[in-house]
Formats: sequence, structure tokens, C-alpha cells
Amino acid sequence: MKLSPDQIDIYDRDGFLVLENFVDGKDCDRLRARAAELVSDFDPQGVVSIFSTHEQTRTSDDYFLESGDKIRFFFEEHAFLPEGRLRQSKEQSINKIGHALHDLDPVFDTFSRAPEIKQMVSDLGIADPLLLQSMYIFKQPRIGGGVTCHQDATFLLTEPLRMIGLWFALEDATVENGCLWAMPGGHKLGLKSRFLRAEGGGTRFEVFDNTAWPEEDLRPLEVRKGTVIVLHGLLPHLSRENTSARSRHAYTLHIIDASARYPESNWLQRGPKMPLRGF
Repeated sequence: MKLSPDQIDIYDRDGFLVLENFVDGKDCDRLRARAAELVSDFDPQGVVSIFSTHEQTRTSDDYFLESGDKIRFFFEEHAFLPEGRLRQSKEQSINKIGHALHDLDPVFDTFSRAPEIKQMVSDLGIADPLLLQSMYIFKQPRIGGGVTCHQDATFLLTEPLRMIGLWFALEDATVENGCLWAMPGGHKLGLKSRFLRAEGGGTRFEVFDNTAWPEEDLRPLEVRKGTVIVLHGLLPHLSRENTSARSRHAYTLHIIDASARYPESNWLQRGPKMPLRGF
């Protein structure tokens, strides 16, 4: 399925592209079932890594920083009681799984390397694609945490910038259960910050522009199950908390071009035994 010139023009103009019915419903269900199996097999004993974009540097522990070539599990910010016990079941407490599902799990590997995805990123200028990062995001009912307005290039910069984010809706995404919000044309505003590994351990932000995002320009992207949203690396976007009774499962991929340099200062790194692979 090649993208049309009109679709490419929309992506260039808005910084994102919404493609409905890109994924068959059975493939969505297959990913959801596999994620459930992975969580079921996960033993959380001694693992309390919480994903939060509100205090990113504080929550960047070694478990998180060493996850670039592993499958690891991260809890919702509000999953725990003050004494440290989970408020509800493990299955209802996980925020996301990351960040190498596409290389280490056969179900996610098959999905992530579909020829339709390769064709799409090629149409958008990624000539020699490498699959950099994957995440399965649960957006749990009632406690699914929000993600503050950000640009993916802040976390996964390439030089020059040749990176695309793919957000696959595995369930219907609405305002009520925490759909994406995007700023049309916001990718033309430039990079506001970088999230880097700090000397001596941990992480830090390098800020180029500390003015607030014009969040009044954001618009909700309510989409049906099976839709993919293609995100430019500089596009400002967010998702709000899920306070509804319905989950909002999604799978994300970030793909870079092998011709671009991937800096060692980026937080996400891999060991030498698992180099990045393409399709």
C-alpha cells in the first residue's frame, strides 16, 4: 500500500498522518493477547520502576536506562498505595512494556516488520530503515497516566533528523480514554529540548527553548481500532490521563534511517551484542 501524493503532502503540512484500517482487527487482538501473556509471566517482585513524564529525570533508574535491548515492564504512576502495595492486580497496574519487543518477541517482530510498514516509511523518506524502539502502552482504566506535551526527537534524536514514530491503535481511542492530541504544523517550530544521559549516571534535559507549548493549538485524534498515526519526530503531541472505565491499548514503533547518526548521548542505547536491525 503506497501512500498517495496527497497523503504525503498532509504529513509534510501537519506533521502527522492518520491512516484508518491499516491493521486488521485480528492482528490487533493478537498483539493484545501476547502482551497479556508477557504480563502474566512477569514477576514484579523487587521491580518498582514507574513511568512518569512529570518527573522524568527522577524516575530514570537503571532498569529504565538499560531497557533499550530488553523487554521490561513499567508501572503506572498511581499504581501503588502509600505503603508500597499495588492498588489492584498486576495486570491492571502496568503502564507499558518496552523497549525491544520488536526484536525479542516473535509476535511483535512479525507485526513490526510487515511489508506495509516498510513501504509506508519508505514513502516518507526513510530509505534505509532501522527499527529503534517499541512500546506496548496499556493506558489502564481510571489510572492510565497522562503524557505531557513533547517531541519524540527530544528523546530519540538523529543527525540529521530522519526518524518517524508509528502509533497503532489496538482499541478505539477517544477523548474519554486518553487519545493522542497533536499540534498541526507544530513540527515546524523547531526542537525545544533534548533528554540525555548525564555524565556519572542518570539523565538530564538540555533546554533550547523554555517557552510553554501553545496547547490551545492541540487537537484530539480520536481513532478506531486498527488505525495507525504517523508522527514526525518534531511534532508536539500528548495524551491525557485515562479516567474512564475503558482501557486504551496502543503499540508504538520508532524507526530511524541508517544514514543518520544516532548520538551516544541519547538515553536509549543498546549493547554491542544487539545492533539495530531493519526489515
